[in-house]
Amino acid sequence: MGKKFSGLELTLIVLFSLVVVVLCVLIGLLATGQSGLKSPDFYPQCQTIPEAERIDCIPDQLATQSTCSLRGCCWSPQSDTSVPWCFFSPKHGYKVQGSQKSTQAGFQATLKRLPSPSLFGKDIQTVLLTGEYQTSNRFRFKITDPNSQRFEVPHEHVQPFTGSAATNLNYKVELKQEPFGIVVTRASNGKVLFDTTIGPLQYSDQFLQLSIKLPSNNIYGVGEHVHKQYRHDVNWKTWPIFSRDTGPSAAMDNLYGVQTFFLCLEDDTGASFGVFLMNSNAMEFVVQPAPAVTYRTIGGILDFYIFLGDTPEQVVQEYLKLVGLPALPSYWSLGFQLSRYGYSSLDEVKEVVQRNRDIGLPYDAQVIDIDYMEEWKDFTYDKVNFQNLPDFAAYLHEYGQKYVIILDPAISTQNLVDGSPYGSYVRGTERKVWINESDGVTALLGEVWPGETVFPDFTNPECTSWWVDECKLFHDTVPYDGLWIDMNEVCNFVQGSKGGCAQNELNYPPYTPHILDRLMYSKTICLDAVQTWGKQYDVHNLYGYSMILSSKKAIEEVFPGKRSFLISRSTFAGSGKYSGHWLGDNTATWDHLRWAIPGILEFNLFGIPYIGADICGFSDDTTEELCRRWMQVGAFYPFSRNHNAIGFISQDPAVFGANSSLVNSSKHYLNIRYTLLPYLYTLFYKAHTQGHTVVRPLLHEFYSDEITWSIDRQFLWGPGLLISPVLEPGVEYTRVYLPDAEWYEYDTGEPILVKKLWYDLQTPEEKMGLHLRGGYIFPTQQPGNTTVASRKNPMGLIIALDINNTASGDLFWDDGESTGTIENRAYIYYEFKVSNNVLQMTATHSNYTDPNNLKFEEIKILGLSQEVTAVSVSQDNVVQDYPLTITYDPVTKVALIRGLQLELGKSYTVNWTLNVNINERFDCYPSPDPTKEKCEQLGCTWEETPNSSVPSCYYSSNNPYSVSSLNYSSTGIVATLSLDSASVRANENATAPISTLLLEVKYHLNNMLQFKISDYQSPRYEVPVPLNLPSSPTNTSQDRLYEVSVKIKPFGIQIRRKSTGTVIWDSSLPTFTFSDMFIQISTRLASQYIYGFGEAEHPTFRHNMSWHTWGMFTRDQPPTYKMNSYGHQPFYMALEEDGNAHGVLLLNSNAMDVTFQPTPALTYRTTGGILDFYVVLGPTPELVVQEYTELIGRPVMPAYWSLGFQLCRYGYANDSEIAQLVEEMKAAQIPYDVQYADIDYMERQLDFTISTHFAGLPALIDKIKAEGMRFIIILDPAISGNETNYPAFSRGVENDVFIKRPDSNEILYSKVWPFLPDVQVDQSLPEQTQIELYGAHAAFPDFFRNSTVEWWKNEILEVYNNPNASKSLKFDGLWTDMNEPAAFMNGALDGCRNDLLNNPPYVPQLGYRSEGLTYKTPCMEGQQYLPDGTPVRHYDVHSLYGWSQAKPTLEALQNATKERGIVITRSTYPSSGRWSGHWLGDNTAAWDQLGKSVIGMLEFSLFGISYTGADICGFFQDAEYEMCLRWMQLGAFYPYSRNHNQKGTKRQDPAAWDAQFQTISRNVLNIRYTLLPYLYTLLHDAHAHGSTVIRPVLHEFVEDRTTWDIDQQFLWGPALLISPVLTQGAQSVDAYFPNARWYDYYTEADTGFRGQLQTLPAPLDHINLHIRGGYILPWQLPANTTAYSRKNPMGLTVALDDALFAEGHLYWDDGVRIDAYEDGVYLLTSFIANQTVLDIRVTHQNYTDPNNLMFTDIRVLGVPTSVQQVTVSQNGQALPSSHNFAYDSIKKLLTITTLQLQLGQDYTLQWS
Repeated sequence: MGKKFSGLELTLIVLFSLVVVVLCVLIGLLATGQSGLKSPDFYPQCQTIPEAERIDCIPDQLATQSTCSLRGCCWSPQSDTSVPWCFFSPKHGYKVQGSQKSTQAGFQATLKRLPSPSLFGKDIQTVLLTGEYQTSNRFRFKITDPNSQRFEVPHEHVQPFTGSAATNLNYKVELKQEPFGIVVTRASNGKVLFDTTIGPLQYSDQFLQLSIKLPSNNIYGVGEHVHKQYRHDVNWKTWPIFSRDTGPSAAMDNLYGVQTFFLCLEDDTGASFGVFLMNSNAMEFVVQPAPAVTYRTIGGILDFYIFLGDTPEQVVQEYLKLVGLPALPSYWSLGFQLSRYGYSSLDEVKEVVQRNRDIGLPYDAQVIDIDYMEEWKDFTYDKVNFQNLPDFAAYLHEYGQKYVIILDPAISTQNLVDGSPYGSYVRGTERKVWINESDGVTALLGEVWPGETVFPDFTNPECTSWWVDECKLFHDTVPYDGLWIDMNEVCNFVQGSKGGCAQNELNYPPYTPHILDRLMYSKTICLDAVQTWGKQYDVHNLYGYSMILSSKKAIEEVFPGKRSFLISRSTFAGSGKYSGHWLGDNTATWDHLRWAIPGILEFNLFGIPYIGADICGFSDDTTEELCRRWMQVGAFYPFSRNHNAIGFISQDPAVFGANSSLVNSSKHYLNIRYTLLPYLYTLFYKAHTQGHTVVRPLLHEFYSDEITWSIDRQFLWGPGLLISPVLEPGVEYTRVYLPDAEWYEYDTGEPILVKKLWYDLQTPEEKMGLHLRGGYIFPTQQPGNTTVASRKNPMGLIIALDINNTASGDLFWDDGESTGTIENRAYIYYEFKVSNNVLQMTATHSNYTDPNNLKFEEIKILGLSQEVTAVSVSQDNVVQDYPLTITYDPVTKVALIRGLQLELGKSYTVNWTLNVNINERFDCYPSPDPTKEKCEQLGCTWEETPNSSVPSCYYSSNNPYSVSSLNYSSTGIVATLSLDSASVRANENATAPISTLLLEVKYHLNNMLQFKISDYQSPRYEVPVPLNLPSSPTNTSQDRLYEVSVKIKPFGIQIRRKSTGTVIWDSSLPTFTFSDMFIQISTRLASQYIYGFGEAEHPTFRHNMSWHTWGMFTRDQPPTYKMNSYGHQPFYMALEEDGNAHGVLLLNSNAMDVTFQPTPALTYRTTGGILDFYVVLGPTPELVVQEYTELIGRPVMPAYWSLGFQLCRYGYANDSEIAQLVEEMKAAQIPYDVQYADIDYMERQLDFTISTHFAGLPALIDKIKAEGMRFIIILDPAISGNETNYPAFSRGVENDVFIKRPDSNEILYSKVWPFLPDVQVDQSLPEQTQIELYGAHAAFPDFFRNSTVEWWKNEILEVYNNPNASKSLKFDGLWTDMNEPAAFMNGALDGCRNDLLNNPPYVPQLGYRSEGLTYKTPCMEGQQYLPDGTPVRHYDVHSLYGWSQAKPTLEALQNATKERGIVITRSTYPSSGRWSGHWLGDNTAAWDQLGKSVIGMLEFSLFGISYTGADICGFFQDAEYEMCLRWMQLGAFYPYSRNHNQKGTKRQDPAAWDAQFQTISRNVLNIRYTLLPYLYTLLHDAHAHGSTVIRPVLHEFVEDRTTWDIDQQFLWGPALLISPVLTQGAQSVDAYFPNARWYDYYTEADTGFRGQLQTLPAPLDHINLHIRGGYILPWQLPANTTAYSRKNPMGLTVALDDALFAEGHLYWDDGVRIDAYEDGVYLLTSFIANQTVLDIRVTHQNYTDPNNLMFTDIRVLGVPTSVQQVTVSQNGQALPSSHNFAYDSIKKLLTITTLQLQLGQDYTLQWS
């Protein structure tokens, strides 16, 4: 009997037993690594781990300190929750046990797990590391369980390595012992590429992890996901990888495929490497900022491959050699495809097909989604809605199109509609091809589209056989051309199976990656399901891959010997060997449009280059704009298909309308695609044979440029075609990057000068960016609407030359559909090379004969700097003789050779000869007397032509400057230009090019920019004219009207109008040189329509472009053809071919000339200073002038009285003669406001004196002013120095005001008007002789000096306020003459002393060129001083003399008179108009001068000098009666209306002629005076806004090209057309009437003339005037002076347009106040007539006229119907009014009289 234990003993035994059990469990747990328990002896090492290098220890849940402690990891909370708070220490992981063992292929090592807590249990304590040096660029290592076989991917292409270790390795591998790590370095530089020591190896049954530190954060690849950017964001991102049916979205979801490869670009050398993990289990890819990545997978083994390359592209090639090179697609599959889910019937499909055929859309394949099936069952078709489907393929084939069907893997278990068994299911069941449940026997049931389904096990060879049979059976019934396999992730609409999934570690693993839904079997089948290859847990990610393999077998059976077509939604590494892919069920949003590009780039990394996205979006309704932009970029998807879902609007192109923008742009870009299909096909050949990418990120080609590393909104086709799509809504400009290469715009072939910079590309609604890269040759074929058609068309080449004028390319060509053409060598392969103007077309392989007898018939060459004049073609050194057509566009630099007959498959050599087209010649020897010897010394080409105007000596090489540094910013460009000394032509020292120049481009305003070229090292003279520039640029890149690019070599600047793409400036021409005394630059022009430059007598307003040169250098030169006259105006306005306008100012004051040539082009040559250009962009001609005057300063506002008629002559004998003239004019009652005295009034022609003959002049001036007139005196700048008592000179000497010789106190004297004192002048001698004999020493004031300005003002003030009333001249205005400055001898009295300045190496084409620069002017070495004391040479500032005098003169005038007054100057420079008006100089009494005066005024309107006119009736010679009368009529419409003539000629003032002359003059001047309120308003508009007064007709009617040449008519403002008689004996005038309503001024009737030339009667007493409909002219009853006319009643002429609308305004002030507008002391009234209402509104009220002015008469022209009543109201209340009105039904004229509408008040008139 046994012993009984007591209760205590029993208790102790139980407790002991429990402790033993617990200890055993603990020991077991520690031994097996069960999760969640920590050894009390384990302590992590946590001190030195940088934040960026932390490896997450709690990836499965929210980290807590307690969990972290249990896992033995380091705890450090952060404010950034993305950073791991709990992270591994170096005490986790494995160590190398024992020594590393060498093997045939590499090495092996045993790894032992370090004692540490487990994360998820079942850690494998000992693992085997196997390393294989497979190639010199590929290293593989795998980590396996040596004691248990684990799942390994049964890849179709990647087989076990059986070779020996490679030699000459480009990498080194090092094992770190404890903790274990593997480190791979690049052998060439020791850079660490792959370092796993950053984190511990984790290797358990269902959790394997390896972290890798990388050398850069340029990480690309791994998928499939939506990566919003191509380069990974390394800021702690976790990407789940597990094939899943879910649409792309912004979430970080796992999508359809599994791609574990990534590429890392190491640095800007291009050195790169790739990493691939061969593992098909669910996993995660973690990216962190170390930079590092972590692969975390839940099964299989760790099987890594590392690929090294010198470039990213080489890495991809290495990877694809491993997993399988991409398939070569059928040629037709590169055509565009249409598809949708939701076709209701075959009839609807055919309707879609037909409407897209009808619009001529290139379109190769029609796809039908599951709609065609019977109840969505594979291998069936709907016999009701798609009853004729068996004939559909034949229907498409007739047009050259293909039919693609969709197949899903899931097979219905249900019978067909007619009750019969579903054969595919029955046969599959019989052959046991379905995936089974975990028992391995029972078919797993799920639900997909057709309802209850089973799932084929494509890893089962029997299943593949069944699938092949089903595809063939169906093709026998319904022919098709290709397969689209979908839903193969595999997708299941129920979770797991219809019976649910078991609770086990496969369906619920210890660690579930961060996949969508965090449930392994969500939307797929149970993970314990069984396939031939293994458990679904291991092979799930291979489902799509295995289906691809089976489908490829089916294609081989169904289409023997043909490639057919295959795309799959789910992919795995190596899928691209047989299949393409699309990016899945995207959405019609702009985000998805953008995100498609990174996706396409990634799949090119993955070896699936046949890739695209659903164009226009799959889900949601697209919009026209989105779809249009998507069609544009989608034309360049390798797989180009428009596809969308059921329930959404149709989005095939034709549905948007046959002529819609969408259709037009879709056709345009698809035609480009089809044109370039030979190039694209060749890229696929290279992908198939070498592993190249097809769609290529910019970084693959431009890895040295860091900017490209993150570009994913642009992409390349291969190396050569850059696609820059529009990816944002509502934009007309797209920011694009052009890397460092030559680029050509695809459509035009024009070179793009920008490179290595971002710029705003104009992308209107039908355009995106498409550029060809220089250095490449693109094979092309004339497009057709299908590839069947296009493959029959002629072929061609586009040759895009690089900077060295070389290019290369290739072409692969076979039948486009057969398999094995490469293996069987049944193809043609060309290599193309261009250098030295020779194209070598070498057929390196030619074993295919195309049935279409194809020939290369066209070659387009981009970037040719010269014209192709001859082409020769040879084959086997035998010249081929057939006619060719050669064209060349010098603007775009594109040559086109047509008519070639180069047979495909044969080798040829094509030579072309370049020559300079005559119009492309740029003069290399512009100096006089060129010879061949002189020409060739300059390195130029000599070739004489019959046309002597064409240069015989011309440039034949590029300019010697190139850009050595270039910096673009948002505000402009800064560049350094360097001289290639080897290219420098022979030069003297003064013309030797400066070695380093500085280019500055400033984007001042949206409509104005500046570019300036100066000496980089030494300051040079710059024009001291102040411009109105913003202190900092005020513009935006989007709103700028222009874009600027700089050509690198040879240097050039290109300015393009963004809205049209028109190049308005392009100086990349051979002429550019920059030396001390010769600077030259040429530009191409946008058209032949150029206006401006002066001052010279131009025979036409528009320049004659046929080799004409015009000099600019101020000179006392009466208007004469080709002679430089008084002013220097280096500004032109240009019209572009579309009517847009721009203006260009060269701010340079040195002697210069400009040459026009018919290229069209313009060359500037200047003798000093710098190049400082300002460009205004308009875009209308009138806006050009407004923008230009905003820059240089608005025109001066003249006094009202200065708009009156004026009389003057040189040669008044005394003041009595003037007094008599005044009385005669009064008697004749001719309106007349201003009288002058020329230099006659002076004592011996000395400024500031009064001759004894004019002793009565002060009193006379007082008298006529009392009668309402005004007086103007003349002042010349030259001051006599031969005086003993001439205060002006002596005070000038005291104040040091005169120009002197350099570095001395010696005044520079010449001779001008002043005579010596105390001599008797023989008046019978010629004037020039008188000056030579009797002329005094004349000194020239330096008006730049502050002392001179004060001296000048004081001298003028003394004339006005002389205490001696008999010497006080109360002038009202000043006339400054001779201020070029003029001299009556060349240079100085005792000669000039610097021959280099006076006769520089290049003397521009000026008048009297052989005399040098001193002709009729002082010596060029004269020293002047700017206001700040800076010394300047007269050589540089000569042309600024009159400009420098203008402002002081106006200030002196206003200081003396205290009124506004007016200054008239002879010499001008840009901005002179701010202070003065101008007359056109000493003209001649000749008929031709009438028309030339109109041209002169039009030009000065451009120059910002609106107060202009010519000497009416001519200055020189006697005026003839008829001519003077016609000139009086014309002159009545000069803003500055003065009759003036020369001493010794007969009188020509109106009073000097007969009564008829007086009457006609009186009448026309009365018209002028009547319209003075309108003219005054125009001058105000010019002063305030910069608009023109004398306006070219083209300014108002630029859309009418006829107006571009009109210069014998002109407008006052927008509304009054003046058509004068300009020829002798004419009694009619031919006048052009643009398209508007025009009323005869006199009859007030509508002429009916529109858009036509009309011959108008013009009897001697008549000048034709017409008022333009749409405008209102204010007027005032005339009087004999403005002093009286300003008191008279006012009126309005309302000229209605076709819409019965008219508008106008009136500016009014006291007419004399200084700065009335600036001070706001004025009245501004607007007038608007609309239908039957006239509104008078005061818009600015701060002046009340003392004359109580009223509008008394209003004349409304063009009133269509009879008027019964006219009412006047004010502020909505009717006013009593005693007005009268009358309506003339014939003239359609309403006349309203006796009104009393007070000026300055608002009124409304209405007629009914």
